[in-house]
Amino acid sequence: MLSCTVTASAPQAASTISSMSLKEGNIIKDGFNETIDELRKAKLHGKEWIASLENKEREFTGIKSLKVGFNKVFGYYIEISRANYNSIPEGRYIRKQTLANAERFITDELKQMENKILGAEEKLFSLEYEIFTEIRDNVEKSISRIQKTAKIISNLDCLSTLALIALENNYVKPIIDEEGEIIIKDGRHPVVEKVINTGEFVSNDTKLNKSDNQLLIITGPNMAGKSTYMRQVALITLMAQIGSFVPASYAKIGICDKIFTRIGASDDLAGGKSTFMVEMWEVSNILNNATPKSLVILDEVGRGTSTYDGLSIAWSVIEYISKKPSLRCKTLFATHYHELTMLENELEGIKNYSVAVKEIDNSIVFLRKIIEGGADQSYGIEVAKLAGLPKEVINRAKEILSNLEEEKNEVNSVMSKVSSNGYDEIIKEENIYLNSYIKEKECKNSDLNINNEENTIKENITLKDDSSLKNEDLLQLDFTSIEKDNLIENIKNIDILSMTPLETMNKLYDIVKKAKELN
Repeated sequence: MLSCTVTASAPQAASTISSMSLKEGNIIKDGFNETIDELRKAKLHGKEWIASLENKEREFTGIKSLKVGFNKVFGYYIEISRANYNSIPEGRYIRKQTLANAERFITDELKQMENKILGAEEKLFSLEYEIFTEIRDNVEKSISRIQKTAKIISNLDCLSTLALIALENNYVKPIIDEEGEIIIKDGRHPVVEKVINTGEFVSNDTKLNKSDNQLLIITGPNMAGKSTYMRQVALITLMAQIGSFVPASYAKIGICDKIFTRIGASDDLAGGKSTFMVEMWEVSNILNNATPKSLVILDEVGRGTSTYDGLSIAWSVIEYISKKPSLRCKTLFATHYHELTMLENELEGIKNYSVAVKEIDNSIVFLRKIIEGGADQSYGIEVAKLAGLPKEVINRAKEILSNLEEEKNEVNSVMSKVSSNGYDEIIKEENIYLNSYIKEKECKNSDLNINNEENTIKENITLKDDSSLKNEDLLQLDFTSIEKDNLIENIKNIDILSMTPLETMNKLYDIVKKAKELN
C-alpha cells in the first residue's frame, strides 16, 4: 500500500534526513544518470585493483600478513608488521608512517590509483547530492497534487484488497441498520481460520439484541474457544462498519458507536499497577463510557483476585450492565464462575451459552461449538492433563476436587435459597430443624423444659427485620468442639454480629450437616 503524507516543505523534509547519509552516496538508482553510472564503475574497478595489488605484494614479499588499508588522513597505504620488517625488499616502498607494531608504506603506483578512486568517489557523491536536491525541489512544487494522488491510490488499494480478500475467503455483504441487533450466521474469525488447516475452523452463530439476548454469559473450559469466539464477533462488527464484507454466511449488524474489550491479563510495572488493578481499570473505563449502542467484550472478569471477591465483582458487573437504563449494552461475558449462570432466571436479557465438549475415554475433545445453556464444569484438570502435568499431580487434583465439590453443593443449595427467599428465610428454615432436634434431645433427657429452651435459643439467635438485615449480621456456628450434651449451651454463646458474608457462605451449610450428624 502506498503511503505518502508529506506535509512539510522540501527543505524541512530534507532536514529530517541525515546529511552524512546523503553525501555518502548510493541514493540515486542505477540507470537514472549516465555520468553517475560511469563514476560508480570507476570506483568499483579501483577497489578491485586495490585488492589485486594486495595479493600481488603478498606473493612478491612472501609476507602473508601484508595488507592494503585506508584512512582519511593518509589515504591508501601498505601495512607490514614489525615482525616482518626484515623481509621488506629494499627500495620497493616509501615509508609513510611508523606505528608501535607496524610500518606503513606507499608506492607511486598506489598513490596514482588512489587519486583516481578518490576523485571518482568525490565526483560521484557530489553529483548524487546535486540530483537529489533537484528532485526534492521538483517534488515540493507538486506536493499538493502528489498528496491528492496518494490518497486516491491508498483508498483504491484498501478497497481492492478488501474485495480480493472477500472473494478468496467466501465473505458476505452484511446488512447495516440502526435496529441495534447483531445477528451472525456461521461466523468465523478472519485471522484464525487462515492459520489453521483449511476446513478445520468451526463457525458459530451469534444473536445479540436489546431484549432477550442483551448479555450472553459464556462458560466452558480453557482452550475451548471462548475468547476466539468473542473476538470474532468484535472483528466482524468492526469489519462491517468500515464497509468490508465479513466472514459469515449471513450478517446483520446494528450500528455500534464503540467496541470495548477486556481480554487477557497484563500488568503495568512502570505505572505501579498489578494485573488485577489493570483489569479493574479497564472494566471501570467500560462501565463509565459504554452506551446502549456499544458492543462490550468481557473475558474472565474477576479472575485476578480471590474466588469470592472475583465472583462478587463479576456478578455485580453483570447486574450493573443489565439493570442500568443508560447502559444495557450488547455484551459477551466469558467466565469460569458457573454460579453466574443462575442470573439468566433473575435478570432480563441474560442468556447462558457454553462451548461444547465431548468426553471420550477419560479425556476431552473440544468441539468449538457455541451452544445454548451453561457449562456444568470447567474441565480444568483435563486441560492440565493435556498440558503434560505429572500423573501424581492430576490424580491428587481429582481427589481434592471431589472433596471441594461435595462441600460446594451444600453452599450452592443455600445460595439458591438466598437468591429466591432472602437470608432471613434461610436462617428460619435452619432454626426449625435445630429446634426439632432440641425438642427430641429434651424429651430423651426429660430434664429440660422445651418451651423455656426454645425461648432461650430464640433470644440468642435474634434476626433483624427485613429492612435492616445485612450479610454481616448473619451468624456463623462452629460445631467442631460441640458434643451432644453441650449443644444448647454452645448455641447460647454464639456471637451473631462478628461474622462476615464470606464466612457465612462457607459455614452456613455446616450447621445443618453437623446437626444431622449429632441427631
